[in-house]
Amino acid sequence: MKLQQVYSDIAYNEARMAHIEKEFTALFGTVPRFFSVPGRTEIIGNHTDHNNGKVLCGAVSLDALAAAQKNDLGKIRIKSEGFDYFEISIDDLSVREDEINTTASLVRGIAARFDELGYSVGGFDAYITSDVLQGSGLSSSAAFEVLCGLILSCLYNNGAADAVTLAKVGQYAENVYFGKPCGLMDQMACALGGFVTIDFEDPTQPVYKTLPMDISDFGHKLCIINTGGSHADLSDDYASVRREMEAVAQFFGKPSLRFCTLDDVIASVSQLREKVSDRAVLRAIHFFNENIRVQKGFTALEQGDFNTFLSCVTASGLSSETLNQNVYTTKAPDEQGITLCIALAKHLLCGNGAVRVHGGGFAGTVQCFVPDNMADRFKSEMDKAFDCRILALRKVGATEIER
Repeated sequence: MKLQQVYSDIAYNEARMAHIEKEFTALFGTVPRFFSVPGRTEIIGNHTDHNNGKVLCGAVSLDALAAAQKNDLGKIRIKSEGFDYFEISIDDLSVREDEINTTASLVRGIAARFDELGYSVGGFDAYITSDVLQGSGLSSSAAFEVLCGLILSCLYNNGAADAVTLAKVGQYAENVYFGKPCGLMDQMACALGGFVTIDFEDPTQPVYKTLPMDISDFGHKLCIINTGGSHADLSDDYASVRREMEAVAQFFGKPSLRFCTLDDVIASVSQLREKVSDRAVLRAIHFFNENIRVQKGFTALEQGDFNTFLSCVTASGLSSETLNQNVYTTKAPDEQGITLCIALAKHLLCGNGAVRVHGGGFAGTVQCFVPDNMADRFKSEMDKAFDCRILALRKVGATEIER
């Protein structure tokens, strides 16, 4: 795909490509090919995928960009800007305990899964740069995983691995080799591009639909605001959402909420309160309504009804605050950066656009859809208290770039 088809800011990304080509050639001594995978943003479907729910997400206009080429050394050698150089041997693709929670484990796992699926695997060199913001909930790690799979697919398999395969390979590497039990949403959104709705009723065969458009088509910009909160010590907060939703499902003898109904929950509230917490029931109600909002929001986009889409995003945000309750941790009730950021954003927007917690919540980032004519002032005011970045959605997912 031509560079002009992938990026809107041509000059900036031509400079990035020239830079990594120079660094690649100096380090590895060959002429590279170029590969790009965007980050992603969750739009509607907050904490639904782990209970076989539905999500609406999208690729963002920030990416992991690689200069890469084959080598005949039997090794995958990678240098990412800001990180140490590393290499792995493809002669041994088994899980290594000493690599758990390392980037090397992800690369080894991706190569191993390609081999298990019958694809060709060979050594390659890569120099990678990424402008996907670290710790922003934009899935820099998923972009990297899909990027490594894309390089193997293009260099050794003529691009035979499709976007869903690349996503599943990345998830496999993260689950089995890296040691993190992540879902598939992040990798799917990065690999596919555009707006993406995904149904995880069967997570081994997710049903998805893409819409190659950007919110700029509707006169809006996407703002991601970093509140500066730390994700340290929040593991149990994140786990509690899934644990409590599944506790409600288990009351009905089901493995997850997807196989229950809202009517089941409403009819059994008094009995549920004897078995699970009130918060668990509230989170279950959030789950069912989020699934409805995902479908309604995506249908609105298909029909060009952006106002209805925005209303779904707004309702999703309110549900996360009041029912899912993941805008701050009860372990530190005085630290409510996300809640404060949401309040400030809503005040500035005066009923326009949409505001919601972004990603897993409890700390981190807020997502806003801001009308074009309000974006500059919105950013200026938000930057006084937080760190606001103006982005766009990217219509193109994982791709090789021709210069």
